[in-house]
Amino acid sequence: MIPISVMVAGVGTTSFKVKGKFGVQKPSDFSAPLRPIVSWNITRLCNLRCVHCYIDAGPADAGELTTKEALDVVNQMAEVGVPLILFTGGEPLTRPDFFEIAERARDVGIKLVLSTNGTLITPEVAKRLREVGFVYVGVSLDSVSADFHDKFRGVPGSFAAALAGIKNAMAAGLDVGLRFVVTAKNIHEVGHYVDFAAALGVKRVTFYHLSAAGRAQKLEEDWWYTPQQYRQFIETLISKARQYAGVLEIETTLAPYDGIYIALSLGGGDAKYLEFVESTGGCGRKIVSIYPNGDVYPCQFIDFYKLGNVREKRLREILAPERLAPFVETEKYLKGPKCSACPYKKYCKGGDRARAYYLTGDMFGDDPLCPIPALFNG
Repeated sequence: MIPISVMVAGVGTTSFKVKGKFGVQKPSDFSAPLRPIVSWNITRLCNLRCVHCYIDAGPADAGELTTKEALDVVNQMAEVGVPLILFTGGEPLTRPDFFEIAERARDVGIKLVLSTNGTLITPEVAKRLREVGFVYVGVSLDSVSADFHDKFRGVPGSFAAALAGIKNAMAAGLDVGLRFVVTAKNIHEVGHYVDFAAALGVKRVTFYHLSAAGRAQKLEEDWWYTPQQYRQFIETLISKARQYAGVLEIETTLAPYDGIYIALSLGGGDAKYLEFVESTGGCGRKIVSIYPNGDVYPCQFIDFYKLGNVREKRLREILAPERLAPFVETEKYLKGPKCSACPYKKYCKGGDRARAYYLTGDMFGDDPLCPIPALFNG
């Protein structure tokens, strides 16, 4: 996760509230490789049919963790010192025992965040989320156009339902943010989108660069942006981060090269900026993912490198340094001609390893979407 607003303007909103103040001169120590945030895909069941879904959500898996097992997994997280759970899916609100699991996590001192499509957040659900103690709710909304969003998410009316969910959550007093998947087909509206988010009154916008896991493998090449489109995108985010500093926070994920771009263009390549990019973490460094059946992965997008299963081993055993090494020190493993020779590989870790794996066939190959060499003659 690259905190654009923190790098550009030195301030955050939700991130400061959850993690405490941090910045280029003082990176956050909220999580760590052996004490990671957990992105918990608690079910594969979903009421939408998104064209890019990394977990290919739809019906629930027959082998999903039972309530008893899920509650034990919460205890395992507490043993490790997990600071925060990001509940995701599928659509996590479809799971009948969702609030029971969340309450257990709250009771053992773990902070709660919800990643949702927003369509099931009624006023009653929003009130319950607030009562249970969720510190943040992130809702997927991929355009200011209802038509684009509905087609991208696979269900007519999903834009209107998500917008209603956002408003219900805000009315209940929850901190709410938007999640936008960046593709070549919607990257041009990023500036308008940030303005839309600010007018809506949300606290944060997170831009997810399109990964290549799940259904995204079936997308045509015209979904992937060009370096020229990327430059306009990141320059717009820099401008908007200044405009809305302290009011609306902008972050990106699945593209640590966003941080490299800012470090080079605003920080002049200053070591502090580069080290800050490295400190923000990434798959297997400051976050891991648990899938519905208990499988543990470096993050929710890297479904081809299993670390273990919580039914077979305790989480503290699964998070072994030797298993996490390829993600903590990725620069030592990179093979692709572009990433392996990059002077910023220590900080960027080669971009998104899921795109490298699914688009080149090698987890340690190049991230084809990285624009840094083209834009900085690297």
